[in-house]
Amino acid sequence: MPRLELFDLARSVDAHKESMAESREEAIAGVTSGLISLGDEVTWRAWHFGLPLRMTSRITELQSPHYFVDEQVRGPFRRFRHVHEFREDPAGTTMVDRIGFEAPFGLVGRVIERLVLARYLRKLIEARNRHLAGVPTRGL
Repeated sequence: MPRLELFDLARSVDAHKESMAESREEAIAGVTSGLISLGDEVTWRAWHFGLPLRMTSRITELQSPHYFVDEQVRGPFRRFRHVHEFREDPAGTTMVDRIGFEAPFGLVGRVIERLVLARYLRKLIEARNRHLAGVPTRGL
């Protein structure tokens, strides 16, 4: 897929909702459809670990079609930053996701990060990326 096409697909609120259907993720405030841009915020409501969660993210950096960054403004994490990079190569486009996060609750949160959250988030992002690439997805 061409880099600009994948870049825009990754910024699509609608594609994100489709890719996260299993967790019933919905955009409920801010930009609720279409493409997100620099400075835009989206509030997501989803179910993870059997719990309803809300998270508001803001696009804090964007250089089309190379990368964009979303960061949590409000939500369940103490800190959450997601860098989306797009590189052209002979086979098409490579998308690289880098996520930095910190759970709340001090030492207990750090243990949960290592035992549960890191693996869960990796699987969630991998499922999302398979969806964006048009590859059939499996459940978490």
